[in-house]
Amino acid sequence: MSTVPNVQELVASTAWQTVEFISDLHLQASEPLTFAAWQQYLATTKADAVFILGDLFEVWVGDDAAAEPGFEADCLKVLRTAAQHTALYFMCGNRDFLISDQIMRSCGVTLLEDPTALTFHGKRWLLSHGDALCLDDIDYQKFRQQVRNPQWQQAFLAQPLNVRQNIARQVRTQSEARHQTGGPYADLDDQATRDWLRNANAQTMIHGHTHRPAQHALSEGFERVVLSDWDLAASSPRAEVLQLTSSGLRRIPWAQWA
Repeated sequence: MSTVPNVQELVASTAWQTVEFISDLHLQASEPLTFAAWQQYLATTKADAVFILGDLFEVWVGDDAAAEPGFEADCLKVLRTAAQHTALYFMCGNRDFLISDQIMRSCGVTLLEDPTALTFHGKRWLLSHGDALCLDDIDYQKFRQQVRNPQWQQAFLAQPLNVRQNIARQVRTQSEARHQTGGPYADLDDQATRDWLRNANAQTMIHGHTHRPAQHALSEGFERVVLSDWDLAASSPRAEVLQLTSSGLRRIPWAQWA
């Protein structure tokens, strides 16, 4: 059973003509092609606003990871540069929920609550990372409840950086081993998704997390649109952008904007 959360409200500027959505890039130092594609995208997009709906990073163990020169600091530099010409919004995912509002503001990025209702060209769109609605994944939901607890986060962040990095590696290894067993990935629960949409007075949810880009019609006239993950090292490189204008939604594959 999913509790219907409070919804953050965001009304788009009347000057905006185009907004774009991305998620699940899972940026990490070992994947330079994906980092380069993301950097190029943010440098060249003509969108008035870009919404990053979670899992921008493969893992974020605390803001102090970006205090010294390195991959995390390089990523924040890309955000700072892009924020000078594009309105940037970030929503935490299940991999980077420890990113603070303070460090996002220092980059010129607005941190959003999950979920957020975006009003754009007279229509409301519900934005979410999506993981909170994967109710069939009972083990993950228990884990999520634990790590989103402020007391747990405070205790975790109090540990030395190298200890946190080792814990994150162990969790990723366990997660990968679990997925390699061949069991199906949990998807968003239809009833809970409709409850969220109804509560937000929105017809369409845009989300990531599942890595299965599609458009799903739900009953009662609701729908959800799933963002693609990014992986430029894959045999068929993936780096899709979802673009929204007054004409509606359209997907832009990497090959069309690279």
